[in-house]
Amino acid sequence: MSTGKGIKRVKNKPVLYEGLKKMRGVYLTDLSWSLVQETSAKSGISCSEYLEQLIRKCHAR
Repeated sequence: MSTGKGIKRVKNKPVLYEGLKKMRGVYLTDLSWSLVQETSAKSGISCSEYLEQLIRKCHAR
């Protein structure tokens, strides 16, 4: 995902959100994980970013 023109990524400085991402663990079925991988690849983003956007979108409703 692009940060936009003129915004440089710096380690330990959030760019897209108000906080830094941390390593988490999630249990998913093989089918669910395949769907996450497939959908994120089509969108051109990582699985992590796809799940982040999905959760934020659902929470905003």
